[in-house]
Amino acid sequence: MASWSSMSLALVLIFSMSKAQGAGVECERLDVSACAYAVSSSGMRCVLERNAGGSYTCATSEIGAEGFVDWVETDGCVAACGLDRGAVGISSDSLLDANFRRKLCSSECFRGCPNIVNLYFNLAAGEGTLQAQQHHGHLL
Repeated sequence: MASWSSMSLALVLIFSMSKAQGAGVECERLDVSACAYAVSSSGMRCVLERNAGGSYTCATSEIGAEGFVDWVETDGCVAACGLDRGAVGISSDSLLDANFRRKLCSSECFRGCPNIVNLYFNLAAGEGTLQAQQHHGHLL
């Protein structure tokens, strides 16, 4: 049975996400805990940035999200795909890690988290990682 504090936290998160989505997601207005893997109402991906003082802010990136708008990724998808909401920036570097690729390609992530799969597929294709993986006989 879930504790009262866990249930309260879940309700607060659901309310805040639905409120943000109802008004349209603006990366700069998102809490840093919901920033990574979110997509703004303009279809641009949100990115966690570290300021000179060491604090973090959420910003709108230059990377578009095909077919996704007003999207705040669920904690379940972040976990299923082996990601970390504390990740700064957007990079395909993690695709070089076999453990990450295994989680990304798991049925739970691949079939249940289309925003994340779209992000990493497009990053891989854009940076040539996809061609390199296919060239060596491996798929993501």
